[in-house]
Amino acid sequence: MFTEQGPTVRELAVQALSSIEHGYDLLAPKFDHTPYRTPDRVLDAVTDEVRRLGPFDTGLDVCCGTGAGVGVLRQLCRERVVGVDFSAGMLAEARAAFPREGERPSAERSAAEEPAGEAPVAAGPAVDWVRADARSLPFAPAFDLALSFGAFGHFLPAERFGLFAEVYGSLRPGGQFVFPIGAPPPVGSRAYWSLLGFDAAMRVRNALWRPRFVMYYRTFRLGDVLEDLTRAGFVVRLMPLTELGRRPDGSPRARLVVATRE
Repeated sequence: MFTEQGPTVRELAVQALSSIEHGYDLLAPKFDHTPYRTPDRVLDAVTDEVRRLGPFDTGLDVCCGTGAGVGVLRQLCRERVVGVDFSAGMLAEARAAFPREGERPSAERSAAEEPAGEAPVAAGPAVDWVRADARSLPFAPAFDLALSFGAFGHFLPAERFGLFAEVYGSLRPGGQFVFPIGAPPPVGSRAYWSLLGFDAAMRVRNALWRPRFVMYYRTFRLGDVLEDLTRAGFVVRLMPLTELGRRPDGSPRARLVVATRE
């Protein structure tokens, strides 16, 4: 399941028995070598679809982790991109992956290894990193575009409306909050039982162990999500992510949720 560069079973066990924040601090150096990192094909499909909604000047990656969404925003925004996460370890990895203009990634900064005449990192929007809880974002309405990848399972259903309201308050009028959402697996399929088993195991873990580690795959249902977005003030539409394929019945395997602050 993991590459040789990924975490060991012991490291994953220690993470799973930690809080969400500390668990991701521990996992951060190897996170991009796990299946939990959003696949490039999903990032590319979202980038292509969102580009049609622009142009954008400023972008916010909510629960940015190691910065996959920031990489998307750098292709879409002209002036400024901000990644926000509450894990210091994940933010450290993100900073190293996206150095400021003129810097090189931290793994390549040895002067002895740097060839003469090395060109600086290509210019793009300014990138900033903020450590904060997404349930209490420290931003005025400053962004044209917000997005998030793979983070919603860390929020209980009762917290979802508050999270959406925080994003709403960080967007300018006309700003858009976008994220992909996959179609649920067919009942009885291998994926269905895998997700059901994972969520059941997490519920048992959280009933028996503290601190809790909230991560559920089956609590982010499309109907409930659309209702909470609307309650938060958004006008919502769905766009098929056709690059990710279709199910046997012809419906898309994933959709892009586009929530607009009017």
